Amino acid sequence: MLDLKFVRENPEVVKQNIKNKFQDDKLPLVDKVIELDGKSRQAKAEADNLRASRNKLSKEIGALMSQGKKEEAEEVKRQVGENAKRLEELEKTEKELEEEILKIMMTIPNIIDPTVPIGRNDSENVEVQKYGDPVVPEYEIPYHTDIMEKFNGIDLDSARKVAGNGFYYLMGDIARLHSAVISYARDFMINRGFTYCVPPFMIRSNVVTGVMSFAEMDAMMYKIEGEDLYLIGTSEHSMIGKFIDTIIPEEKLPQTLTSYSPCFRKEKGAHGLEERGVYRIHQFEKQEMIVVCKPEESKMWFEKLWQNTVDLFRSMDIPVRTLECCSGDLADLKVKSIDVEAWSPRQKKYFEVGSCSNLGDAQARRLKIRVNGKEGKYFAHTLNNTVVAPPRMLIAFLENNLQADGSVRIPEVLRPYMGGMKEIR
Repeated sequence: MLDLKFVRENPEVVKQNIKNKFQDDKLPLVDKVIELDGKSRQAKAEADNLRASRNKLSKEIGALMSQGKKEEAEEVKRQVGENAKRLEELEKTEKELEEEILKIMMTIPNIIDPTVPIGRNDSENVEVQKYGDPVVPEYEIPYHTDIMEKFNGIDLDSARKVAGNGFYYLMGDIARLHSAVISYARDFMINRGFTYCVPPFMIRSNVVTGVMSFAEMDAMMYKIEGEDLYLIGTSEHSMIGKFIDTIIPEEKLPQTLTSYSPCFRKEKGAHGLEERGVYRIHQFEKQEMIVVCKPEESKMWFEKLWQNTVDLFRSMDIPVRTLECCSGDLADLKVKSIDVEAWSPRQKKYFEVGSCSNLGDAQARRLKIRVNGKEGKYFAHTLNNTVVAPPRMLIAFLENNLQADGSVRIPEVLRPYMGGMKEIR
């Protein structure tokens, strides 16, 4: 969420940013919120004057009564009563205007970084760099669920009976591989100085609206019926929520945390062939990383975060590339975002396995995450990034480590987590 003062003083900048995100339907909101802000400040000024007048008149009443001037005192009391009625009206107006202003401000997109490429959707995202050589072996690479089924490693049919489409049972060595990747990712991030955390898997609505836009919330979140609770779509939500309504001493920044959680997503809409199996599902597990830092350090941390994901995948011999998200592909709270994509030798192309985002002070402003600095209080910057999210990551792992005889090689870094196994047969 933007600073209302910034919108008031820079309306054309805010409008151009909306145009850059191809959300022209939101352009009238800028003038609307400025108009409402003017009315709100006018009502507040009048209310403040009435409060000051009330205090002054109250003293006058006491003085008049002590002098025996009852009629004059009664006249002043009548004036105080009229002022009280007007003040009540103004306070109601102030509250209504504040609510309307907040509702609009929550939908105006954050100012994107000047380096973000301008484009309508993800088809216009820009490749930044490739890491590792993408290889297409001479032997056939089966569809990922076919690979898993050869090891008796997945049961989709039973999952459909139990929970419906978009769920799965992982079994045997494939399930073990899944857990091994999560455990390795946890230790990988701990070794890079991040504090490990297991957060709540449900969050309240004020945290949900603090960390994401309404559009994202509707598309992703599962609501717990009858309670003010939502299942998390990623642990970033509850991890950033950990700092809600706090004032952090500047010397305690940055806060660098890595978290494990299950994730639950609606995943609305039809999905293509390549998004079936375990690619786009309603439940999965994930290792995440978040940073809460000083504004001047957020760009540096952004570079570090996506590099962590690249390094993790390369340590498991999986070729990846980074992709700069264009303006139209950025969620409203994001300043800048880079996707990490893994190589699929079966599809002969890359596909997304992680996303790194700098949200500036947007989440901190919504959640009131402030920093107590030498020159006063200010809003922190927040960032998040996927460390690894199996089972989608397993698709890349199985395809890139599948051998000609049908076995799957276990990279050296994962072997301690697989009981020393060098391959799955």
